[in-house]
Amino acid sequence: MTVPPLAQHAAPRSPISGPALPVGLAVAALGVLFSIASTPVLPSSAADAMPRPVAVAQVPAVRTAAIPAADPCAEPGVQQAIANGDDAATIAGFGGGAAFREAVVAGNAPCISLTDPARVWVVVNKGLPLTPADYEPALLDAVPVQMTTPSGLVRPDVAAAVGAMADAAQAAGVGRLGANNGYRSYGLQVSTYDSHVRAQGQAEADAGSARPGHSEHQTGLALDVVACDAGCGGLDGFGGTGQSDWVAAHAWEFGFIVRYEDVGTPVTGYAPEPWHLRYVGVDLAAAYHEGGYHTLEEFFGLPAAPDYAH
Repeated sequence: MTVPPLAQHAAPRSPISGPALPVGLAVAALGVLFSIASTPVLPSSAADAMPRPVAVAQVPAVRTAAIPAADPCAEPGVQQAIANGDDAATIAGFGGGAAFREAVVAGNAPCISLTDPARVWVVVNKGLPLTPADYEPALLDAVPVQMTTPSGLVRPDVAAAVGAMADAAQAAGVGRLGANNGYRSYGLQVSTYDSHVRAQGQAEADAGSARPGHSEHQTGLALDVVACDAGCGGLDGFGGTGQSDWVAAHAWEFGFIVRYEDVGTPVTGYAPEPWHLRYVGVDLAAAYHEGGYHTLEEFFGLPAAPDYAH
């Protein structure tokens, strides 16, 4: 049968069943179909498992394991050295003078007491008196240099160090070293301090002489040195001599520090005393020198003590 001409050019029917839609509606319908087709369809169980959005993402806390510092006091070698009264071996057990200082300052040396008068690291000042007040060293030896007073005793280790230092100073060509005072007992310090008070008044006396029970001389670790050329001079004449300059530069090599320097007066409360040497042993003296310290208080992280409590 022959197809009528108009039928050949009729518009194609829409794939959607039913009557043909206007063009605008057809386009909209196709858009909806495209959107539905491109959206993934999840099973209900998967949809329920999807995480819900939160307003602020929470960062989990970081956990770090703290590693406690080693306790040198727990070392058998250190314990034995302390029991034997061997200060040099104790300091070596800590790893040397600098390591010993660091452990003390950090509070990681419970076996070390800075107030034990029998130890080379003892700190005696206006705030830290000797305990007991009438402490006496167990052993004392004669100072092996010319003395200008009868107080010519110090601890044996100090005596050996003084002799070696005096020999080195003379070999360096700076002249001989002598000494004015070594160990002073509590009773002798009473009379020494009282004489200063009578001559100068208490304020001046406190700047130049320790009150009884607060003197380094009582430990046997302190020594006042003088210059001896044709004869031995006094304490006040020591500063500015060749011996004084040499001692300031080299005393640490023999285990001594100049205890009362000019820059340390606000900390110690004492006027400068270039003649007053304090023995701390070669390891601590080296750490003190290399660290650029000027007072034992600073060295061991202690508070300044320029005045007495009462």
